[in-house]
Amino acid sequence: MSRISKNLLFASALLTTAMVGGQAFAQSAERAVEEVVVTGSRIKRVDISGVGPATVVSQEQISNTGIANVETLLQRLPASAGAAGGQTSAYWTGNGYGTAQVNLRGLGINRTLTLINGRRVVNGGTGANSAPDLNMIPTAIIGRMDILKDGASAIYGADAVAGVVNIITIKDFDGLKVSGKYGITDENDGAEYTVDLLWGMRGDRGSVTAALTYQKTEAVNLASRAPCALGESNGALICSYSGNTLGGRARLADGRVVNFSQTAGADGQFFEPYNGAKHGFNSNPFLNAVSPIERVSTAFLADYDLTDNVSLFGEFFFTHRKSNQLATPGGLTHNPATPTGAYDPLRDFTIKASNPNNPTGQDLVLLARRIGEGGPRKFFQETDTYRLVAGARGTIVGDWTWEAAVNWGRNTGIDAMTNIANLERVQQTLDCTPGATTPCGDYLGAGSLSKEVLDYVLYTSRDTGGNEQRSVTLDFSGTVFELPAGPVGAAAGLLYREEKGWRDPDARTVLGIANSNRQESISGKMQAKEAYLEVSAPLLADLPMMKLLVADAAIRYSDYDLFGSNQTYKGSLNWSVIEGLRLRATYGTGFRVPSVPQLFGGTSEGNLTTADPCSGYSTSGNATLVANCKASGVPAGFKQLGNTILTTNGGNEDLQPEKAKTLTLGVVFTPPQVSGLSVTVDYFDIKITDAIRSIPGSTKLAVCYASAGLTHPFCGPSNYTRSKLTGEVNFLSSIPVNTGKEEMKGVDIGIHYDFDLGPTRASFDWNTTYLGEYLITAYEGAAPIQFDGRIGSGNGGFPKWRSNASFSVTDEAWTGTYSVQMIGKAIDFNAAPNDIGYQAPRVFYHNAQIAYRFAEKADIAVGVDNLFDRKAPFIKSYTDGNTDTMTYDLLGRRGYVRLTYQF
Repeated sequence: MSRISKNLLFASALLTTAMVGGQAFAQSAERAVEEVVVTGSRIKRVDISGVGPATVVSQEQISNTGIANVETLLQRLPASAGAAGGQTSAYWTGNGYGTAQVNLRGLGINRTLTLINGRRVVNGGTGANSAPDLNMIPTAIIGRMDILKDGASAIYGADAVAGVVNIITIKDFDGLKVSGKYGITDENDGAEYTVDLLWGMRGDRGSVTAALTYQKTEAVNLASRAPCALGESNGALICSYSGNTLGGRARLADGRVVNFSQTAGADGQFFEPYNGAKHGFNSNPFLNAVSPIERVSTAFLADYDLTDNVSLFGEFFFTHRKSNQLATPGGLTHNPATPTGAYDPLRDFTIKASNPNNPTGQDLVLLARRIGEGGPRKFFQETDTYRLVAGARGTIVGDWTWEAAVNWGRNTGIDAMTNIANLERVQQTLDCTPGATTPCGDYLGAGSLSKEVLDYVLYTSRDTGGNEQRSVTLDFSGTVFELPAGPVGAAAGLLYREEKGWRDPDARTVLGIANSNRQESISGKMQAKEAYLEVSAPLLADLPMMKLLVADAAIRYSDYDLFGSNQTYKGSLNWSVIEGLRLRATYGTGFRVPSVPQLFGGTSEGNLTTADPCSGYSTSGNATLVANCKASGVPAGFKQLGNTILTTNGGNEDLQPEKAKTLTLGVVFTPPQVSGLSVTVDYFDIKITDAIRSIPGSTKLAVCYASAGLTHPFCGPSNYTRSKLTGEVNFLSSIPVNTGKEEMKGVDIGIHYDFDLGPTRASFDWNTTYLGEYLITAYEGAAPIQFDGRIGSGNGGFPKWRSNASFSVTDEAWTGTYSVQMIGKAIDFNAAPNDIGYQAPRVFYHNAQIAYRFAEKADIAVGVDNLFDRKAPFIKSYTDGNTDTMTYDLLGRRGYVRLTYQF
């Protein structure tokens, strides 16, 4: 470890020991009393607790975490689960490499609506994407984040099925604030550099606020955390290597499977029987645990009082991002049979006995050969994201207000991949007949490919794409009339929205001559016209056991050019029984329309982490599994080579909107006898029908081979096929479909307490989510697939319990923070009870920070994440690094220091 790293971590530990801190999510003791528009409602109100279960994260709380990425902060919330993109996720979704997303309830990134100041955000990535990039907004300008953990389609329209993340920007800032942060891991890698600037000026009639965030994160190689991919053998974990070898794995005409020389410069004529432990390829040194990113995010906000009754406002955001990922050297895989059964000569690597480079004296099929001579592949992206909002607001009569706004967003991206093999040229180099015009390629033996051949067959692919969003809104709100219990508030509005996405892969990828994941061009758009009405009425007040009873109702009409019309509604009751005790209930309907890539995305392929249930089936003792694997032609003693399987993704133009029904029942307890204490308990019940979902390949295979006689529909040839030569799965489909239904039930628990601790102010905060049930029924009549309490297989984690507890202490000069994140036990989706990694243990992560104001306008903060260096547990159907990188921390302990000065 470097001296800087050691000193930084030592200082963090010393300061933390000296002063115990608290948590990033501590609530402020100060409460605003003016009426405001809160997340989950369009009606101005004083009390935000009646609109539904919500978590509010303030600017101070964000600062106390030391986190520079919005996605990391949100993914630590107990209400987050499942799979979402980030720098430590093995696979990003929907061409979104380098983007950051949040997945509330684990229901999918598409079902969490992201807003900035109550308005939608354009999707981010490298073209035809399904969710915004959370990190497009400068951290310095975030005033707070509201996380509504309830369906809100009647308020915000489509996509708000699981909840809403609303990022609210800072207003009325005056001055200049500069902050710089440096962080590094305990292994002296993954250095992170962040600079934040915030400037503002306020006049008599208006204000201007600007912000900039620069962030650079360096790579962490996967082998530094996981030297090799692990698999179970004879009750122990051993390195499991890919069968796509450097020397080449081949099947001879006499049936033997052999491997050619693995050592560059050795006897190119040498071959021997294939042995996975000896010849297999270790992919981990060619992958990253954290992928490097460099990002510049800017924001400019202004407002101006045109008259006493009319104000103009505007917002402009721009983000430029560079990101890249490391990948293993490309490989050739014999797979000439397409999913339709047609013959693909470009993927037929048969080498005749007459070929001068074939030392075996017989025809052979080159099953797999990695082109290690060309070096690792590198993915890299550059994206630009723009967002412009312009509008006006004012008063009409009484307390009635209006607002009109235009919202435009555009994201464009370029992504490329180096060292891609042109299969058409590979086939040409296999023709080693005298007089051939192309160089002769020797693919048998490591290091045998000449520079001339490499220059001829390898190239850099280049893809382009983007997303665009346009909308026009007109909103009104105010008091309709007075009831004895209080004023009846209402809000109404109209909206027009247009979204489109496009992606143009490299021409060689589209033609299928590239030895990379097949993709087709994507282009599509949709339009929506909407109208909504929301009413809030106090029904009773100041009665016995009825301090206040408020009813809220909302209805929304949506008309889509692709799907027709749809209506959603929501109703709620907020009953203050006595002072300090409140009961609340909401019931509503929701819907989500398919995204552009889900509808129009062409076929694409990817090597995704997948567990083949037939691997080692002959010794499993499961009679059904043994019979099914034999019936599929899988040879006895078969072992899956590596941990990935080529999987087909893409769009489905037959998709229809999914529908949802959400019920929440809650209690809010704020006893007047204990000032500063609040306790909330909320039960949630979500049912989704016609759900749009891509069932992961591992799940399909596991369900198929658990069915008697391979009778499950997942066993059909449209879902997977096996090689007749080796028994390996050579085609697997996860095309999205409208599945039967999804059902989720659970409970959110929150305890918050602000109190004095001697001369200091203390705060305790504890948020917990219990996932009681999450079942997915793939089609009508099918047995449900249990997700609650499960993990892995590309689904992410769905433990029964997730929790985040914290304690904080603050005085005039010092602020200490300490938090504990708990991820509960979970069973692997595709592991048997006796398998290693069948159940992941309960995991605790401890994070600490202490800040000191050493001058009137200057602060220093030092902190440590994963204080006790908790290692990620082994997950059998892992995404990467032998764990579920979408759930656990792969990096280990890391420290940081941050300096802030305000002019």
